[in-house]
Amino acid sequence: MFKQSFKYYKQKTPLPDLQDVIDLDSYGDNPGIAARPWFTLVNPMSICELNKNKAAELALPVGLKPTHAWQCYTLMQHPGLIVIRNPFMALGQRYWMSRCLRDYPQKPNISNLDANPAMADFSTDWWMELQRSTDKQAKQRIKTSMRWTTLGYHHNWDTKVYDEAMHNKFPDDLKALCQFFSLAIGFANYEPQAAIVNYYPIGTTLSGHTDHSELNLKAPLFSFSFGQAAIFLIGGTTVDEKPSALFLRSGDVLVMSEQSRLCYHAVPRILPTDLKPWNDCLPPTKDDDKAVGHCMDTVLYSNVYDDQFWLPFEDYITDSRINVNVRQVLEFGKTEFK
Repeated sequence: MFKQSFKYYKQKTPLPDLQDVIDLDSYGDNPGIAARPWFTLVNPMSICELNKNKAAELALPVGLKPTHAWQCYTLMQHPGLIVIRNPFMALGQRYWMSRCLRDYPQKPNISNLDANPAMADFSTDWWMELQRSTDKQAKQRIKTSMRWTTLGYHHNWDTKVYDEAMHNKFPDDLKALCQFFSLAIGFANYEPQAAIVNYYPIGTTLSGHTDHSELNLKAPLFSFSFGQAAIFLIGGTTVDEKPSALFLRSGDVLVMSEQSRLCYHAVPRILPTDLKPWNDCLPPTKDDDKAVGHCMDTVLYSNVYDDQFWLPFEDYITDSRINVNVRQVLEFGKTEFK
């Protein structure tokens, strides 16, 4: 059932019917939506219902909307799956896109380019090489060559395991962001230790899989979406179970915890969107100095408001999606493999 659903939403001819894709933007606003089969499966919740740690009392990271404004949803047939519909301010989205494109692909982080001799010249500073290129075809080739980069503990794609020898410091700003979300929804003691940043040009996919390489399978998995929209499939613990399909849009945060943590999931389609919430910017304020407390790059956060600085990032995201997938690798209280 899972593979059939993946092929259906991936197909180009004929185009798939998307009326059965859960659309959280339409939930509650369109009377006709109530007739959709998925409508009764969606459970809207406030952050107060989700969190056990009084999220309103937590120091809010710069770039996020106040927690009382968050729109949170669970799916009744997928216990532990939580979707927070774009809790980011526009500058917050720009900041994280910029980090994912300019900074995270750099050494000592590992990317798919490292194993490709033809891309050796681009692997040291892929983003700078992309900006330097003046040939249209070469620029497109460089742009689409970057498919993933890993942070912290680096997943070995051959052995499917983590290794203490393949490990570097996890980014402080991303760690602080994830720990805020984990506390806000009721997961204490969460330690972000590994991340995979996936880059999806329109037309690309991510096949069905489970994330089970971590030693700690009880800690939640956090997924941040930026840029173009995607259809996300979430199934059960076997490919025999029919998955649910839902739209993920820029700024959405998806959490896989409890039973959903080990379920099959996939991205069969990237969809162009007319919505560009990252461009609804207000200028940085003095209050944004709090970014220092959350380990953010305050210079970058200020720069992304400038349209000239932002232009190359806008050019990239106009036909691409970025997904940041964060997980805890080690058991609670452990600091290394032993």
